[in-house]
Amino acid sequence: MHKFILRELKNINKEEELAKIGYDSSYSSQAVPKLDFKLIKVYDLSPAQANILKQTAISVGADCMTHREVITGKIEKSDAIITASISELKKIAQKLVFQPFGLKMLSEEILNLCDYTKNNITKIIGILNITDNSFSDGGKYLDIEDAKRHLLKLIKDGADGIDIGAESTKPYSSPVDAATQLKRVLPVLDFIEKENINLPISIDTRSAKVAEEVLKRGNYIINDVSGFDYDKGMPEIIAKYNATVILQHSQGTPDKMQDNPNYNNVVEDIYLALYKKIEFAKSLGIENIIIDPGIGFGKTKQNNLDILSRIEDFYTLKRPVMVGISRKSFLGNGTNEEKDIYTLAINSLLIEKRVDYLRVHNVKLHKDFTDIIKNA
Repeated sequence: MHKFILRELKNINKEEELAKIGYDSSYSSQAVPKLDFKLIKVYDLSPAQANILKQTAISVGADCMTHREVITGKIEKSDAIITASISELKKIAQKLVFQPFGLKMLSEEILNLCDYTKNNITKIIGILNITDNSFSDGGKYLDIEDAKRHLLKLIKDGADGIDIGAESTKPYSSPVDAATQLKRVLPVLDFIEKENINLPISIDTRSAKVAEEVLKRGNYIINDVSGFDYDKGMPEIIAKYNATVILQHSQGTPDKMQDNPNYNNVVEDIYLALYKKIEFAKSLGIENIIIDPGIGFGKTKQNNLDILSRIEDFYTLKRPVMVGISRKSFLGNGTNEEKDIYTLAINSLLIEKRVDYLRVHNVKLHKDFTDIIKNA
């Protein structure tokens, strides 16, 4: 009796695998989309929309799962999960163009998703905390000369950008007023401008006043860890200066965000919250948006691990993704040196998944690692 050998193929070069089995190379470009499968969740469909979507998926050889009462119409809304190859998804989209109930718009979203690919190289963003109480290096760079030296070291170590913060937002920390933040930040910006440093610079602040004073000076990025929730004047300032903004998810303010973090489904809840923030920003004309799921900001250790394991879910928002896990408490109570190793271990997986930006304290360690990967 013939014994069959099977191997599940994952993370492969599909064109190379087709060539190995002798597949006709002139048809490879048409075959590859049939080998690339996606599992897509669509939210808040009416029963009519869900029924049409399900039947359309089945008609092209794919499948679509919906609430069991969709067929009876006893529910008002249903989510749906489509499982299909890229080739099948495009066929579904083509058919939805001719369907009623606004499904033409869903067709466009499906096609956009099919065409969206991430082939970027992860950028390493160095952290410069000009604070007296940051969890890792509070007080170390509060003196302007120390801050300058560390800034230059981060650049020498190969940072692709610098994130400067004058307010610690660690768990149970208190707010820092705008005047104090500006007293700490502006001398560093003076130095950056004097030295003609051209790296991207983001300012970690929740204050609209701080943001405006910074943006008056030039093309800086604003990193709002509250995602517009703390200072309601922040969106207007970002729009006024047509600035790039990092919108982070945070459940609550730093002084109480770790008291009792609670989610129905942490990845889905954060995904939908970031989606709403993006749509709100776009409604104000803000287009340059980076998103951050906010590791450690109102999350348990398990929440953090769930987010990191499913970071690719957030790519569907079609915005650059930033992640900051560097030296955070869920990595344990070791020294900074030990935490840097744990940080790199997790970040190596995020680099493999092509996360756009990683905020780190130890730039050199990460740049040395990425150089190894590039030269492998």
